[in-house]
Amino acid sequence: MIRRRGAATVLLLLAMAPPAAGAAEPAELPLTPARLRELAHDHHAWWYGEFPVAATDAGRHDGDGRLADHSPAARQERLRRLEPLERLVASAATAAWPVDDRVDREVFLAGLRRALFEEKVLRRWSRDPGFYVEECANAIFSLLKREYAPRPRRARAALSRLRAMPALLATARSNLQEGVPLLARLAGESIDSIAPLFNDSLGILLADLSDAERIELAAARDAALASLRDFGVWLKSARKGMKGPLAIGRDAYERMLRDVHLLPLDAAALTAIGEVELARARALEAMLPDPTLADTLPPAGGASASGAAYRALYEEHTAQLIEHIKTKDLLTLPGYVGPFQILELPAAFGPTSPGGFMNPPGIFDQDPAGFYFLPRLDPGSGNFYVRAALSNPLPILGHEGIPGHFLQLSIANHNTSEIRRLHQDGVFVEGWALYAEEMLMRTGLYDTPGQAAAGEAGKAQVLRLMRYRAARIPVDVRLATGEWTFDQAVAYFMEEGGLDRVAATGEAAGAAVSPGQKMTYMVGKHQIQQLLGRYRQKKGAAFRLRDFHDELLAAGSLPLSLVEWLLVGDDTSFRSASLP
Repeated sequence: MIRRRGAATVLLLLAMAPPAAGAAEPAELPLTPARLRELAHDHHAWWYGEFPVAATDAGRHDGDGRLADHSPAARQERLRRLEPLERLVASAATAAWPVDDRVDREVFLAGLRRALFEEKVLRRWSRDPGFYVEECANAIFSLLKREYAPRPRRARAALSRLRAMPALLATARSNLQEGVPLLARLAGESIDSIAPLFNDSLGILLADLSDAERIELAAARDAALASLRDFGVWLKSARKGMKGPLAIGRDAYERMLRDVHLLPLDAAALTAIGEVELARARALEAMLPDPTLADTLPPAGGASASGAAYRALYEEHTAQLIEHIKTKDLLTLPGYVGPFQILELPAAFGPTSPGGFMNPPGIFDQDPAGFYFLPRLDPGSGNFYVRAALSNPLPILGHEGIPGHFLQLSIANHNTSEIRRLHQDGVFVEGWALYAEEMLMRTGLYDTPGQAAAGEAGKAQVLRLMRYRAARIPVDVRLATGEWTFDQAVAYFMEEGGLDRVAATGEAAGAAVSPGQKMTYMVGKHQIQQLLGRYRQKKGAAFRLRDFHDELLAAGSLPLSLVEWLLVGDDTSFRSASLP
């Protein structure tokens, strides 16, 4: 998973805005491929102005001092601009267009419908107080995690955003008319843990400021924290009267599958995939020479290894991954891909990012480097994520780095189609990273001579990762459709997914906050494997696994039914997904 605060929100909102102010109304001109590209370009330019925190994450910094406006008037204006554009793009006759242009149209339309689904169905602005807490947290975090500009400039942006937070939280109180009690509780827990981000992590920007500027920033920080604490107190009281249901319902969930991800699957088919993959993962664990390895995940560097030693271990294994990819001729590593750095988590980030995180280059970043911050490693921890980080580094690096998220997103950032470059379908993004984990295992990554123990531990970790990702699908579906309670979801992750209670609770919380996100991993992997089989059949004796991976990654982070259309020339899956 891409471990960055607010990432789910960025993925769900990306590519959602209508044309810029002053542009011609969409209906004035017929939709041609050229007109489509113009509309999409204006659309994204407008959107980055509307959502400046997400723009900072993407590497666009003209709004670094602002927060989004979530007032009723702003939301209504967005809908007045978005809905006509969606109708125009949806109603256009495109049968005579070239396939590439038709695919771009469907990608753009999926982004528009994603925005409508967010605003009109999920309605986090009305249901989830965490929506506003995330905005405040990521407003600061996005300014800190990458050294994209001098620290004084970023400090001034932080000052401006801190000053805007009390007004944002006042808007939140009036907007939250459908508050969900569980989501309010989770938001309160986030508020309880946010102070170190403002007090400690923000200190990174203070060194080059004058005394007067430091005093000014501290005052704004204290006022923002006070507003967050007041919001938390209000939430605790208001939660008692909140009646909003957690579930969005089966019809809404299936609309998301169809309109946002262009999946040719309904909720029942989705659940069946998860249950089949869960049974397969558990069976493969049982076939390990020592099945208990999947439960224990023994540390790779010994119980007393320092963070510096683990950093060196991760760097060594990154080189091993790249060598394996080249030796097995698995895919092309483009020359423009920057370095993937392994960093020790700064002490200031310890309280707010205990699991570490990965950050790829943003779409507009000039710096092509990506990094993975190792979590604060506690050999005595029972938390699955800490134990996994302490065990064989290869599964995590394969998922987060190369060939996983860092490589995939770096390649997607260079797509020549702006529409495709700015679209990030979570099923593709997470599906590829999970597919990469097993693909590396199947191609012999863990069969290095003389490293049998480490190899078996690596395989055990891959299988446990596979197992709990499969468990995510039934949880995701049944929480969203109202079949399960939150406690049932936690129990399922523990009993079926093999997670400890802390990790299981975090997984269930993620599913509750972002319906549809948890299913992306295993469903995406399933679709990629299906496409791999079809691609091999089409190519016959000319098939090369490297060619498949190169063509797949070159497509961009698109719904996989569209990628299938591009790679094998068959739009059957897409047409099945688009049926009402």
